[in-house]
Amino acid sequence: MKTYLVKVVIENKASARDPEGETILKDLLIKGGYDQIRVVRTAKLLKMWVDAETGEDAKEITSKLCDELRVYNPVAHTCSISLDGE
Repeated sequence: MKTYLVKVVIENKASARDPEGETILKDLLIKGGYDQIRVVRTAKLLKMWVDAETGEDAKEITSKLCDELRVYNPVAHTCSISLDGE
């Protein structure tokens, strides 16, 4: 068995507002003068070290726990799972 670093990214669906991203964008434009930036979207990153036989098994375990424990709201969020380095 090996330990894999699995990354889980949870973000608002594209159709949903992102107030935190909007605030960051306003700060970039008003305070920082970065008028080249058009959109900012925020996300949560979870890093999990998972013991599994293969990387695919580690991703499956992580996906299952995210769904069963309601780590994210599937109505409002998207959840992507990858191994470190993917």
